[in-house]
Amino acid sequence: MEIQYPISVYFEDEIIGEYSSDLIVDSKVIVEMKAIKELAEIHEVQLINYLKATKIEVGLLINFGPKIQIKRKVFTNNNKLIQLILK
Repeated sequence: MEIQYPISVYFEDEIIGEYSSDLIVDSKVIVEMKAIKELAEIHEVQLINYLKATKIEVGLLINFGPKIQIKRKVFTNNNKLIQLILK
């Protein structure tokens, strides 16, 4: 398990920045944690972007706000390959 794991962000095969995910479990699941009133679409987009930027296919978005919320997102490596081909 790795905490605050840096993820390089690529655009057209060039590193343009870096994300820092909250937690990566066994190099298989990205966990993004929040402590806010309610999750918004922007939080889900953030997790999907992490999945797009890595070989990891599964992500969990967990909110420890007034009511615990958990969302699971999947972005397969096949979809990543399709994106590269379409560019």
